[in-house]
Amino acid sequence: MPACAVAAATVLTAPAPAHAFTGGHHETITRSALPWEPRTLTEMADARRGAVNANDHGDYFRLGILHCDNADYLTPRHAAGYPRTRDEATTELLACIRSSVTRFRAAVRASDGLVDAEGRVSARDTDLGTPCPWNERPGRAKCHVLEQLGRGWHQIQDFYSHSNWSDRTTGTLGVTNPPGLARTSIAPFLAVGRYSTMADADWTKEAAALVPEDLSTGCYPDFDSTGVRPVGCDGRVRHNGTLAKDTPAARRSGNGNFHRATGLAAQDTARQWEDFQAALRAAYPGRRGEQMICALVHDRPAAVCP
Repeated sequence: MPACAVAAATVLTAPAPAHAFTGGHHETITRSALPWEPRTLTEMADARRGAVNANDHGDYFRLGILHCDNADYLTPRHAAGYPRTRDEATTELLACIRSSVTRFRAAVRASDGLVDAEGRVSARDTDLGTPCPWNERPGRAKCHVLEQLGRGWHQIQDFYSHSNWSDRTTGTLGVTNPPGLARTSIAPFLAVGRYSTMADADWTKEAAALVPEDLSTGCYPDFDSTGVRPVGCDGRVRHNGTLAKDTPAARRSGNGNFHRATGLAAQDTARQWEDFQAALRAAYPGRRGEQMICALVHDRPAAVCP
């Protein structure tokens, strides 16, 4: 399935088989990162139906760029003749980042509907009396903004689960035990807010230069950015049983890899929210931008935002 099918995909309510952090882990990460009021935070974070988990439902689940899958690579010193090049792996990673940049830009545009021209919060467009549908269709502005943010944040959180970015490894390194990068800070090439203000060719070049040679995410049988679906991932670093830290038992949890991944995912989600607030202030200077932020944070913004 090509990536353009995302916009037309149907969001299902039944959970798909997990190949990312579970919905509960996405919820924990998101709740720890966002200082929002309860109902709004639940709309974003809920394990089964929150916006940050929407990419794990329906056809979205089958698109690897929405989970930062298939950016796998090993250098010759770890696997001679690896079937993917560094450039091919980086292309998949950049496609994942691009999907988040696209969502970020859409969320900034959609925020215009949260307030009127004078900065008064729209009660209708910020009402959460009924759940948001996450169906990519026009509706309440707050639901639209939360959907764009949640769908963009999902793969950022997945990157830490699906990659060797923060892993520490021991033993013989190779396809079944790729090297861990042991990074302790969030990835600089996930600066989605910064990239959203740049020409795509410019941020792509910048991000590619920041990707470490040994970075890898796992091969998974979903569709990559070219529409190819790997079968079996033979000879490649696999998601399942190798890199994924979707549960505490995965990827040698005794080394703390799961906990490091979740910690960095939470830090990066907080970064994304801070960058989004800055983007709203830049795009809508003065009262309107501040009111948009207020409307997103509060459950009854029409009553409490000045």
